[in-house]
Amino acid sequence: MNNHQNLPSTDLSVKLQAITVSVHDATQSCQGNVTLLLALLRQLESLHKEIRDGIFQDSLPDNRQRLYSLLKDIESEGGWPYIERMRLQAFLVNLSAEVDNQNQAIKNTGNSPGIDSSWEW
Repeated sequence: MNNHQNLPSTDLSVKLQAITVSVHDATQSCQGNVTLLLALLRQLESLHKEIRDGIFQDSLPDNRQRLYSLLKDIESEGGWPYIERMRLQAFLVNLSAEVDNQNQAIKNTGNSPGIDSSWEW
C-alpha cells in the first residue's frame, strides 16, 4: 500500500467539504433541468471511476497486514464507495406517472399541448 498521507486529516476534510459545497451549488444551478443534472451525475461517475481505476487501485495493499487494515477500515467506516445508477424501471415509472398527470390535465382543461392524447405508454 502506498501511504500518501502528506495532507493532514483536517486539510483533507476541508478539501472534501469544499467539493461537497461545489457539488451542491452545481446541483442547485441545474435544478429543474434534467439534462444538466444527468451531465452532473455522469461527471461524478466519471470522477469516481477515474479515482477507483487509477490512484486507488495503484495504492491497494501489497501484504496481508495492510489488506486486513484496509478491510477493517472499510467495514468500520461504512463500506465500499459505490455510485448506483437509477434503474430503468424506476425511471419509466416516474415517466409514466408524469405522462398520466399530463393526460389528466389535458382531459380536465380540454387543451392539447401538441401531443396526440391517444398516444399511451
